[in-house]
Amino acid sequence: MSFQQQPHPHPDPPCLRFPENLGLHASVSIEAAANMLLRALQMSQNVPYMWTFIDKPAEGQLFLLYLQNPTQFPNDGIRYQDQETRLVIPVGNKEMEISETKYGFVPNSQDTTAWRVRRRYRLHRGGHPQLVLVHYARGPAIQIIPSLLSSPVRQYPLRQITEPSVYIMGEKMGQKVYPSGSAPPPPPQAPMGMPPHPMGVNQQSMNPPVINVNSPGMAMNPQAMLAQQNSAMEALERRRERERPRERGSSMSGGRPGPPRLDDDDSADETETISARTLAITRYRRNHELMEEVFKQAAFGNMKRLAPQAPYSIFDKSELEVKVNKLQEEVDALKAKRKAHLGSESVIAANASSPMETAP
Repeated sequence: MSFQQQPHPHPDPPCLRFPENLGLHASVSIEAAANMLLRALQMSQNVPYMWTFIDKPAEGQLFLLYLQNPTQFPNDGIRYQDQETRLVIPVGNKEMEISETKYGFVPNSQDTTAWRVRRRYRLHRGGHPQLVLVHYARGPAIQIIPSLLSSPVRQYPLRQITEPSVYIMGEKMGQKVYPSGSAPPPPPQAPMGMPPHPMGVNQQSMNPPVINVNSPGMAMNPQAMLAQQNSAMEALERRRERERPRERGSSMSGGRPGPPRLDDDDSADETETISARTLAITRYRRNHELMEEVFKQAAFGNMKRLAPQAPYSIFDKSELEVKVNKLQEEVDALKAKRKAHLGSESVIAANASSPMETAP
């Protein structure tokens, strides 16, 4: 179950951060990051997250954030001279995504080289995909591009945040926590003849994004959400079962082909809205449908095997006998000719060996 935040028009919005200080760490291993994210699932149910800006963090600083869109990281006051790289590695029976950005520096500061590194860890399988652990460390340094040395990445001073803290998960999910001694502001009065609106344009531009408490999925517990997902997937499967005979009939009759089948999207977004069990069942059925399309000709084709033909069935017996008789006659003629030739040679040899008669 995930939050849905209202869009924020401000170019530099704040983010939701775990309020406790996680301290300074020279390095964070993959196992340590996975353990922190798993423990955060329990702690975040009883601790509200606060709206804040991440600005020029110190070396070794560690943050636990809730991001509606983890692919878009908020501005942290650091300019990076490298593109962010992402890597997905297995951690036990879970998968962790690690995003790293190197060669960062703070403009108009004491940084003389770009040495700052930002690493983000999140369990997009087996954990909460919107919980992100961010660690700022020291990495290999390179020279700062002169044109970027004095170019700030955000406008200062940062605006003051008055939005209260909010619970991001658990039974209190979506509830706001106001500071002691203060009460929630009353809703603004709409002009006469105008429908009431919870927030004006100017006010919305000054406040951070708020949690949409009235979204349909917020009031459901995990069991109800899982049942709803399963029923939706079953309805989709029944629809495919009804369309499959129609597609087979059109292909066998040689008529017009049906509408193209839209393949399911295998991106990371479906894993954030569908449970692992429902997703596994859907992929299992889809794989079997693909296998059926491939092997249905071999399985339901002509199953009768033809009797094997004799290797000499391509020849005509009578024609072969005529050719054999003709060849036999030629052989007999050659033998007779050879025998006559040998007889004439023996007569000549006998005459040559007798003495010649002389006349008186």
